[in-house]
Amino acid sequence: MEEKKAESTNKNVKKANLLEHNSIKHILDESVSDIVKSCGYKEDVRLSNMKLILGTVIIVMFGFFDYGKYVVLNGVLQLILYTKEKNAILFTYPPEGSFTSTGLVVSSKLPRFSDEYTLTIDSADPKSISAGKSVHLTKSVTQWFTKDGVLVEGLFWKDVEALIKDYAKEGEPKKKK
Repeated sequence: MEEKKAESTNKNVKKANLLEHNSIKHILDESVSDIVKSCGYKEDVRLSNMKLILGTVIIVMFGFFDYGKYVVLNGVLQLILYTKEKNAILFTYPPEGSFTSTGLVVSSKLPRFSDEYTLTIDSADPKSISAGKSVHLTKSVTQWFTKDGVLVEGLFWKDVEALIKDYAKEGEPKKKK
């Protein structure tokens, strides 16, 4: 009976190879996405769908047309990635019942040869009147992982939730006295 409990808890454990930068970033990004969704934000997949459709068109056209058109369309796809997506790991709609009309853009950075993970939450439409100010969290990944590479989700969860709350406070209208 105890073996089954230990086995089931091990299935939910997120473990990273601490010597591999991409493994650490992938686990943190995946966890951030789960946390943001659990806070009432629904994922906006329109940009992902547009990229898939454009990629499919590029592949089909490559089979029928010359290489030049393939390069041009591939360039358009890369331009979309560069200008719209940047370091974003998640685009969201605004939460239901919210006064704001914009969702979130959640992005992250973990520079190579660095242990400093930076998480940024920004408005999906920064020009909107209801857009909040961008908020950032930068911490060493060593604070969230054990020496065996297991993510201590409780600590990470608290930090990300606090950042989401900070963003929500920044976007609230100021009360007049």
